[in-house]
Amino acid sequence: MMRIAVAVVTMLALGACAPAIPDSGAGVGFEDYSDYQREKAAREAALAGNTLPAPDAVSSEPLDATGQATGGSEAERLAAETEAALAASNSGEAPLQASPSNPPPVLNSAGISQENDFDAVGSERSIEEDAARIARNREQYQVIQPEAIGARPGDVGPNIVAYALANRHPVGTRLYSRGGFNAESKFRRNCAQYPSSDQAQIDFLRRGGPERDRLGLDPDGDGYACGWDPSPFQTAVGG
Repeated sequence: MMRIAVAVVTMLALGACAPAIPDSGAGVGFEDYSDYQREKAAREAALAGNTLPAPDAVSSEPLDATGQATGGSEAERLAAETEAALAASNSGEAPLQASPSNPPPVLNSAGISQENDFDAVGSERSIEEDAARIARNREQYQVIQPEAIGARPGDVGPNIVAYALANRHPVGTRLYSRGGFNAESKFRRNCAQYPSSDQAQIDFLRRGGPERDRLGLDPDGDGYACGWDPSPFQTAVGG
């Protein structure tokens, strides 16, 4: 009798240590068994320090543009996402369905010409009306004839334009004798007093140039003061 009691106690102790097998049909407690397995895997991953859930804890069902689960094929899902993106970026208008049977509309906004639209132009005027419009434009067209430039008033100094047209030798061609000490330093110092080479040339001619050069504005003797170049005036008249 004593042996039977010990055996019964041993079997009860072993049964208490064995893990309970959940019912595959009814689930664990009030939850479905598959939900229980996913929650268990998520808890174990969190305790292990892994932020990614187990593969069997993540549903493979695709989501729509709003984040809700949706069915259908991959092509249908992509079409739904594209339509949702277009609707979000549009200003409340339905997107245009471009196709050969649905050409773009002809714009008729103010400031946009329709000259390239034959139908629009044809509905606005006829060939006879175009001819009359061209004739009116030709009547209003005026040709302005050039006028002679008036004479220079009074004595305003030497005319460097006339001097440039009368002297065709290149810059640097020595035609007049020059002399004196420190010609280079004198040239730089005195030329720096003029705002431009044109003003220097006018003053050079007023003081007796090109034959005389008391200020040393033309040290190379070409008749052009402070690097003045007559070629722009010569080119302007086709010289």
